[in-house]
Order: sequence, then structure tokens, then C-alpha cells
Amino acid sequence: MFVQVMEGKTNNVEALRAQMETWRTELRPGAEDFLGVTAGVTSDGTYVAVVRFESEAAAKANSGRPEQGEWWKATATTFDGEVTFINCPEVDTFGDGGSDDAGFVQIMTGRADRAAVKPVVDELATVLRRMRPDVLGGTVAWPGDGSFVQTVYFTSEAEARTNEGAAPASDEDRAAMERLGSLMTFERFIDLSDPWLYSR
Repeated sequence: MFVQVMEGKTNNVEALRAQMETWRTELRPGAEDFLGVTAGVTSDGTYVAVVRFESEAAAKANSGRPEQGEWWKATATTFDGEVTFINCPEVDTFGDGGSDDAGFVQIMTGRADRAAVKPVVDELATVLRRMRPDVLGGTVAWPGDGSFVQTVYFTSEAEARTNEGAAPASDEDRAAMERLGSLMTFERFIDLSDPWLYSR
């Protein structure tokens, strides 16, 4: 899997969402090996999109389509200033991965060593299902510079807030969660209370 993360300040949420709907209905059918988009706008007008493709080559092929260029030219007018792009050639998933069933999505950025984190994340898969039934799944995307972008899909924001302070069921679960926490430094939390979810 390949992930591209887009971020910018929007000056027109309605127009931007209309552009996303245009992409979904008119451009998505021609986007080969497209997996999904998770996007939304925060309360301060920050737009974030996590775009998933089967491969980096597929993402580049989509970007090279003339119709994609025309669509982006129109979409760019809905932003204040530049939009940043982060390409992540390495992606790990947990649970269902990206899920269109989510009622709430949280995107977290930070720094970590993938080689140290991945085995612990794999080990914690059963612990997470036991502790957090509100977590449908997620992705951890790695640009390759020591940073990460983690996207977590929840059943609802209310259930996420209720369960985020839940105590681990056992000392073993607590130790496992603490071990993962010691390996990842979180720098930003971006909440999408109204996620825009599109998949192939």
C-alpha cells in the first residue's frame, strides 16, 4: 500500500466537499488501484486527506491523468495558501485498516522507528480488539524520514471518548500498551468529527 497525506487551510468547505464528490463520481472510476480516501475539515478550517493506493506507481499514474490535473486546478481555489503533500511508501495496517463505517477519525503524527514499532503493533492486535471495540482499524504510514502518520477509525466520537480512558483488562495488556507508547512520540492530533470517506 502507498499513502499520500494532503493538508491545507480551506476558505470554502462547501465548495471543497463538492469537488470531492465530483472526484468520487467522475474521476474515481478511472483511478486504477485506488483504495480509498479519508478526508475532512477540522473546526479551525484545516483540511486533511489520507489517500490510499495499492502502490506508489498507481498514485503517480493517477496524478498524471489530464482530468486529475484539471480537477486539482479547480480544487486548489478552495484553499488559503499552499497545500502540503507527504508521500508514504511504507504502510502498516491494523484491524480492518481504512473503514468507510467510521463515524469518527483521528489522525496522529509523530516520530518513531518503524522496525521497533511494527512487531509490537502486530502483537497488540488482539489486545486492541479486547480493550477498544470502538476501534474499527487503522493505518500507520511512514514517509521514511523517521516520522509517521497514523489514522484510526472509530465507530463514533462518543464511544472513542468514553473508551480512551478505559483501564487495561490485565497487567499484561497494560504492559503491552505502555511498551508501544514508549516507542512512539506523538506530536499532533487531528480530529475529523465529520469524516468524508470514499473507497473503491
